[in-house]
Amino acid sequence: MRFLLLFDILYYMIKKVVQYAWSARYQFVKYFAVGLSGVFLDMATLIFFKEKLLLLPVIAVSINQFIVLVYNFILNKYWSFKNTQIPHKQIVRFGILALWNYLFSIMTMYLFTIIFSYDYRFVRVVTIVVAVSWNFLLYKHWVYRKEGLGPACRQGLQKP
Repeated sequence: MRFLLLFDILYYMIKKVVQYAWSARYQFVKYFAVGLSGVFLDMATLIFFKEKLLLLPVIAVSINQFIVLVYNFILNKYWSFKNTQIPHKQIVRFGILALWNYLFSIMTMYLFTIIFSYDYRFVRVVTIVVAVSWNFLLYKHWVYRKEGLGPACRQGLQKP
């Protein structure tokens, strides 16, 4: 009897996750496209700053993050998440998330290039992949959420 109850709960949870993933697929594809183009911009500016301007990897990633953050904010706000609200609160939320991602990038770059002597390009790609794992959900449900609406109303406003 308990096994059937546990199975029903597990089935319900998996079903909800699949339904959510299916409903967010178009946004995720756009988010992924912005992110992929952002990776190219990120790596190109990082390599340019490191190889052509001869900056330390930690300094180069500090500078290129600002460029990539502005690029990602604008494209995700207006294209991926189709948000047209006044961006004041979104900029603050984005800034908090960006600050976390920024510190995470710099700390990992320092740790793995200076202390463990890994190649800076490899370290950057890994940190990007890790950050993608939390950024989509935080962008969708926190940074670009529709203000003044409950979750049920926000869900109803999204196109499948």
